[in-house]
Amino acid sequence: MTAPADVATALAALPGWIDSEMVEVIDLTHVLDDKTPPIRLPPPKVSPPRFTLRELSRYDARGEHEYWNAFETGEHVGTHFDAPVHWHTGRELEDVSAVPAQRLIAPASVLDVSDACAGDPDHLVTVDDVQDFERVHGGLPEGGWLLIRTGWDRRYGDERSFLGLDEEDRPHWPGVTVECARWLADEAPVIGLGIDCIGTDAAISHGFDPPHPAHHFLHGAGKYGMSLLANLHRLPAVGAVVIAAPLRIGGGSGSPMRALALVARGERLT
Repeated sequence: MTAPADVATALAALPGWIDSEMVEVIDLTHVLDDKTPPIRLPPPKVSPPRFTLRELSRYDARGEHEYWNAFETGEHVGTHFDAPVHWHTGRELEDVSAVPAQRLIAPASVLDVSDACAGDPDHLVTVDDVQDFERVHGGLPEGGWLLIRTGWDRRYGDERSFLGLDEEDRPHWPGVTVECARWLADEAPVIGLGIDCIGTDAAISHGFDPPHPAHHFLHGAGKYGMSLLANLHRLPAVGAVVIAAPLRIGGGSGSPMRALALVARGERLT
C-alpha cells in the first residue's frame, strides 16, 4: 500500500504537473445554452424544457454591483449525470445528491466504435465488442467508467443531425444491446456507462425488451450514466481519470454536469 506521505506528495505535485502540461485536463462538457438540444419524447411522455437564461441584473438599477441570472432546464439536458433513481428499476436507490463524492473521481476505459456508427446511426455495442476491447487493453476498470465513443459529438451544433432525425422526424443514435446492458450491470466492475450521444440508450431502444436497457439494468444495479459527452477522441483507450461533477440537487434524478478528464501528456486514443 502507498504510504500516506507518498500520496500527499503526489497530490501536492498535481497542480504543477497540470501547469506544465505533464497532465492534461480535457473538458468532456458541451456548453449549456439555448442551443443545447433536449431529448424529444413521444406524448404522453413529457419532454424536458430547453435551457433558458433569464437576466436578474447586469450592473444596473436591478443590482448596480452584480451581473447574475436565473435559469430553467431539465435535469437531463446537456452533458449530464444520471443517478439510479432516474429509472423505475432504481426508484429505491440513490438520488444525485446521495452519490458518494469518492465515486465522482474514477478511471475510465474508452471504447471507440465511431467508424461503425458513421455507417449506421442505429449501431449497437455488443458484449463481444467490450470483451474484444478487454482482450487488447485489459479488463474494464474496477470502480470506473466505460465510455463509448460513437463520434456523435461531431454532429453537435446541428440539432437535426445530433438527434438523428430522418425524413419522418424519427430519431436515430447509437447505443448498446439488451445483452450488453445486462452484462455491464451484472458482471462488469464499472460504476457506470458514459456516451457522447444524448442518452445512454439508443434512439430505437424503446422497442427493446425491456425498453431502454442501459437505463433499466444499470440504474437497477445502482450504477450511473453520463450522456452528451464531448472530446472522447482526445482520451486514451485506458489510463484517463474522469471527474464527474453534477449539481448536488436534493431528491434530484440527475443533473447537468461539468465532466473533466485527467490524461498523461501524449496518451491518446488515436
